[in-house]
Amino acid sequence: MTDELRAALAAIPALNEYDGPLERLGGLTNRVYRAGDVCLRIPGKGTEEYINRANEAVAAREAARAGVSPQVLYADPASGVMATRFIAGAETMSPEKFKARPGSPARAGQAFRKLHSSGAVFPFRFELFAMIDDYLKVLSTKDVALPAGYHDVVREAGAVRAALAAHAIPLAACHCDPLCENFLDTSERMWIVDWEYSGMNDPLWDLGDLSVEGRFDAAQDEELMRAYFGGEARPAERGRVVIYKAMCDLLWTLWGLIQLANDNPADDFRAYADGRFARCKALMETAEFSRHLAAVRLG
Repeated sequence: MTDELRAALAAIPALNEYDGPLERLGGLTNRVYRAGDVCLRIPGKGTEEYINRANEAVAAREAARAGVSPQVLYADPASGVMATRFIAGAETMSPEKFKARPGSPARAGQAFRKLHSSGAVFPFRFELFAMIDDYLKVLSTKDVALPAGYHDVVREAGAVRAALAAHAIPLAACHCDPLCENFLDTSERMWIVDWEYSGMNDPLWDLGDLSVEGRFDAAQDEELMRAYFGGEARPAERGRVVIYKAMCDLLWTLWGLIQLANDNPADDFRAYADGRFARCKALMETAEFSRHLAAVRLG
C-alpha cells in the first residue's frame, strides 16, 4: 500500500482503522478502491486544473439525498479524496452491459428523471460553450494539437447555440458526464456515481450524452426516452437529445486532449479525441441533424 493510500485511509473516520483488503476498481482519471463496504476515490494527476472539488462534494451529497447516488461518508474539498457507501450486488455498467441487461436503458432514464425532478441545486452551472472556451484556454498552455477543423465546427455550432437559447428549458441538477461506468445497476434500480462535472444544465444533455457513451441504438434511445418522459418524446425534446449527442463529443474532444497533455496512461487519448471529433462532425453533417435542429428551433 502506498503512503498516499495510507494517508487517505487514516484521514477518513469510516476507514481509519480499516486493515482489510483494498480492491482496485475502475476509473479513467482517478484511482478508485473498495475497502469493505466503503468506496474510496483518490483524484488523478492534473484534475485540479478543471474540477472544483468543493462543488463536486455538494453535488454528490445532493444526489445522494435525491436517492440516485450512494451516501457520502467523507469528502475533502482540498485534496478531493472522497469515500462513499459501496453498493453491494450492483454491476458497473458498460456499453455491452447496457445491451445485455434487459431494461437497463429504462432504469437509467428513471434515475435521470428522479435526479432532474428532485429540486436538488448544484453549485456549478454547466454551460457548454463557456466550458469549450475554458478547455481551449487550458490547452493553449500545453503542447497538444487540436484536430484539424475544430474551430470551424465550433463556429458552425453557433446555429445550435441559437436554437437551444431560443427555447431554453428550466435548468436542473444534472450529472453531465454519464459514462456507462458511472452507472451501477442492481437489475431493480440504477445508481449514478462520480459528480466531478455535474452542474445545473439542460436536463436533456444527460440523455444525449449517455446515448453516445453507451453507443445506444435506436431501440435503446427509445427505451431511455420513454422511461424518462413517461411516453413518446415531443419532436423538440427528441431534437435536443440528438443535438447534445454532437455537442458532448465536441466538448469531450477537448477533455481528451487535456488528458493527453497530462500524460494520463488510462487510454489512448489522441485516438479518443480524434474519434470524438470525427463522430461529432459526421452527425452534424447529416440531414437528420438538420431536421432535429429545425424541431428545436420551432420549440
